[in-house]
Amino acid sequence: MSEADDIIDRFRRRADAFGATVAGVAPGRWDDPSPCAEWTARDVVGHVVDMHQAVLTPVGRALSPAPSVREDPLAAFLAARADVEGMLADRAVADQVVDTPMGARTAAAHVDGVVSVDMVLHRWDLARATGQDDTIDPDEVARMWPEVSTMPEVMRTPGAFGPGIVVFGPEVPVPADAPLQDRLLGKIGRDPGFTPG
Repeated sequence: MSEADDIIDRFRRRADAFGATVAGVAPGRWDDPSPCAEWTARDVVGHVVDMHQAVLTPVGRALSPAPSVREDPLAAFLAARADVEGMLADRAVADQVVDTPMGARTAAAHVDGVVSVDMVLHRWDLARATGQDDTIDPDEVARMWPEVSTMPEVMRTPGAFGPGIVVFGPEVPVPADAPLQDRLLGKIGRDPGFTPG
């Protein structure tokens, strides 16, 4: 399997998990607070949809017309997902080297390093906000830990990925002997003990 195939498979697997969590939100919980400061559960989905646009922009593509996150969060996410999957399936576009806040990389690698990972982490936010199972796949945690633990400051810089986009907040201190999922969450600016309460 090629690297591009790996990227597509990872994107689909992560999008399936995120989409299932979006679908699992009870109707009355969309305005519940999330672990992301000042964001509701609906805002988390809005951010993920925005990040789909952020990875399409370098190749000159835009999200297709779809219901807004305010109108229908699941439909908005599924439409954005389909747009990025379509881009990844077009190898001539996916293999283009584009300028990104992380430097020059292929469009597919940009998807893999930004929105694909984002769906894993924001699935935790959405699940925690809405009372769903927020366990992150241990293989995903182990895969992401080396990169997240040495994350460059640009990933915490508001606006680096586009106007109004904030990727990660300030690190939250977590005990060194805490489970790896909790340490990962602390590195990306989440309090593992957050409750929407």
